[in-house]
Amino acid sequence: MSIADKARNKAEEMKGAAKEKFGDATDNERMRTEGSAEKTGARTKQAGEHVKDAGRDVRDAFRG
Repeated sequence: MSIADKARNKAEEMKGAAKEKFGDATDNERMRTEGSAEKTGARTKQAGEHVKDAGRDVRDAFRG
């Protein structure tokens, strides 16, 4: 996974967390839900990237 991908995913996660907190502070359920969804989506992307990296590591280990 490239550094740019990591940064993009982290930025998206932080944006979602900010929206979620803003929704909590203003009692805006829609904003809270939207932020939570963005945060979860970013974490899912990050996990997918980690799985790809692990797969590449296994492939490289077998190639020697």
